[in-house]
Amino acid sequence: MRRRSLLTASLGVTTLAAPFLARPASAQAATRVLRFVPQGDIANLDPIWGTSYSVRNAALLVWDTLYGIDTRMLPQRQMVEHEEVSADGLTWHFRLRPGLVFHDGAPVTARDAVASLRRWAARDVMGQNIAAIEDSLTALDDRSFRWVLKRPFPKMLYALAKSNTPCTFIMPERIARTDPSKVITEYIGSGPMRMVTAEWRVGSRVVFERFEGYQPRPEPASWMAGGKRMLVDRIEWLIIPDGATAAGALQTGEVDWLESPLPDLVPQLERHRSIRTGIANDLGVVSGVRLNHLQPPFDKVGIRRAMLAGIRQTDYLSALVGEDTALRRPMNGYFTPGTPLYTEAGDTTLARGGDFELAKRLLSESGYAGEKIVMLTAQDSFAAKAVGDVAADMFRRIGLNIDYISTDFATIQTRRLNRRAPPEQGGWHTFQVSHAGTDCINPAAYLGLRANGEKGWFGWPDSPGVEAGIAEWYDSASLEDEKRIAEKINAAALNDVIFLPTGFFLAKQAWRSNVAGVVTAPIPVFWDVSKSA
Repeated sequence: MRRRSLLTASLGVTTLAAPFLARPASAQAATRVLRFVPQGDIANLDPIWGTSYSVRNAALLVWDTLYGIDTRMLPQRQMVEHEEVSADGLTWHFRLRPGLVFHDGAPVTARDAVASLRRWAARDVMGQNIAAIEDSLTALDDRSFRWVLKRPFPKMLYALAKSNTPCTFIMPERIARTDPSKVITEYIGSGPMRMVTAEWRVGSRVVFERFEGYQPRPEPASWMAGGKRMLVDRIEWLIIPDGATAAGALQTGEVDWLESPLPDLVPQLERHRSIRTGIANDLGVVSGVRLNHLQPPFDKVGIRRAMLAGIRQTDYLSALVGEDTALRRPMNGYFTPGTPLYTEAGDTTLARGGDFELAKRLLSESGYAGEKIVMLTAQDSFAAKAVGDVAADMFRRIGLNIDYISTDFATIQTRRLNRRAPPEQGGWHTFQVSHAGTDCINPAAYLGLRANGEKGWFGWPDSPGVEAGIAEWYDSASLEDEKRIAEKINAAALNDVIFLPTGFFLAKQAWRSNVAGVVTAPIPVFWDVSKSA
């Protein structure tokens, strides 16, 4: 039976019979509980320690941020009431909104903000850039703090507002003082929902209840900015790894909202009279294959270029979203297509669309001698599995000796920490990656684009050209300058093959028709979402 047929068949009969889906005692109570199936599980809820999108999305319910990105991708005040920067750009004064309070009843103070910013700056790329030029960061009184720099940082407000992980989540000082390399164990924030830790079951569910002490901003909500008004009392994140099971639960009404339904099942869901679907995020997803630049033979740029020559993005995109061209776009670059900085400047090898003969020749010329290539693929992620299957076939066709290891993402998270270990000792060469298009609109916090060697993200590419361009971008003062710099960055990234871009695609979300207020956004937006009987 073909995969699509198998999934469609299973969709019609798959329901959930788990205890955590017991229905509320009354229809009225049911309308106050929103059951959501996230794209992935949450092993811990420390939004600063890691870069998980699921953790970030949950954290936006529990913690508030100093600023938030709105629908125009502009920073807006969130916890901040007022800011002021000196004429020379070196001194920033911030004042918090009055009445902010944590879930344990303690007031939010400037000391909490300062401690939280320090922990954030130790883990975040933009935060590290600010910390490198910091002169001082001090609380002035209960609501005001000052950040003094040694040189201007034009992207300050964007850094404090961005949706890229980690965000500037403000925690109580005692929690924010946790070593940035260690995971927090207390989840107290000042956001619109509080976490019900007694009901948290890893692999099963995460529960949030409305925080009555939250004071939303007066303006309308706009993505991560504005007034976050909660219209339900309780949100249950139900962890359902099997896509057919999740889709079946949506059909029967056992769940209300799927963040990432399997693309193969979306047409079936769209034919259901009680289900609605829509694009999850207009900025989509940048898909790719990550390479370990520290591991032979991928330490040779010639071999990486050979692999780039073998990428036929239409094959990957078909595996991800099918043949609907409205949901996919090949890209000869690294920035999000359709955004101001998107460019195809540089080498055109990728744009040719899979030149296998060229790839074979480049492999031979680069001295590849048949070494085993360990490819890690997350079988519990539809996107990773789809890209991994295509990549494994492509790599074999151009002559690479592939050891295809299909495992769970949690195992990959651990194994990819091994930088230089040989394959037989837990080393690796490649794995699949999906970057939210929101993260790839500029170099600000685009982890996958960084090319600063062993200081960088998994794969640890080293490209002085890319890094010089990123540094120049931070100091740019106009969009025209940013575009010019983006062309330089893209050309250097293609030349050094930072990673293998496999295309850009749009994913859909699905929800029950009695749920209102679901919007298209870089994150699942729960404020202003309501549920009727």
